[in-house]
Amino acid sequence: MTIAGSLFDLRGKSAVVTGASRGIGEAIARRLAEHGADVVVSSRKIDACEDVAASINKTVGRKAALAAACNITRKEELRSLVAFADRERGKIDILVSNAAVNPYFGSGEGITDEQFDKIITANVKATHWLSQLVLPQMKARKDGSIIIISSIGAFVGSNAIGAYNISKAADLQLARNLAVEYGPLNIRANCICPGIVKTHFAEALWKDPKVEAMITRQLPLRRFGEPDEIAGAAVFLASPAGRWMTGQQIVIDGGALVSLGSL
Repeated sequence: MTIAGSLFDLRGKSAVVTGASRGIGEAIARRLAEHGADVVVSSRKIDACEDVAASINKTVGRKAALAAACNITRKEELRSLVAFADRERGKIDILVSNAAVNPYFGSGEGITDEQFDKIITANVKATHWLSQLVLPQMKARKDGSIIIISSIGAFVGSNAIGAYNISKAADLQLARNLAVEYGPLNIRANCICPGIVKTHFAEALWKDPKVEAMITRQLPLRRFGEPDEIAGAAVFLASPAGRWMTGQQIVIDGGALVSLGSL
């Protein structure tokens, strides 16, 4: 793979990817490394992170990936993650906030305060905290890309994952705020909004026969997404190709949102 002079050349860049031990986060970490970036693979379980990092390094033929355990709901662990990346990589040019939770599936009437707080902390506050931690160095260099993995749930109501959708809508606003505040310093912030992707996180949806029947019958592309089909957008947003894009969201959903009128 030739990347020299490419709009997608990430050589010399360092990235932190949360929730990167599987699914969309793993796919993004792999593609960033393949395009030249050094990556820190992070999730709660260090063994899983180490396996992914070793696999990436074998694939790209260099020590592109390092593993770091981090529970994103604990601010002190986020501080440790950023300190690890700074120590081992020297800087953080790219932050991919991918890790998220959804501990509740059902109507808003039944969600507990603890469940609601857990969703907001993991899906919104953690990204806010991480941004606060990486922005000082990005400001000093006048360069940086913050990529938040939101969801098409940010655009619709739900009778089953309403609190999750609230958190994903908040992510869009967080990106807009960061874009306005730090754009003059050449720091960009954007969201990626996947539809239903075949990951462990979304099993409750893509393994549901009713959802599968609807998708294969009415979604324009007639299938669920795959994690690697989200990763290219992250490479774009992290690379010179995306240098004039900020405060925006890229929807990658197989056509779900544009086809709602036909449901």
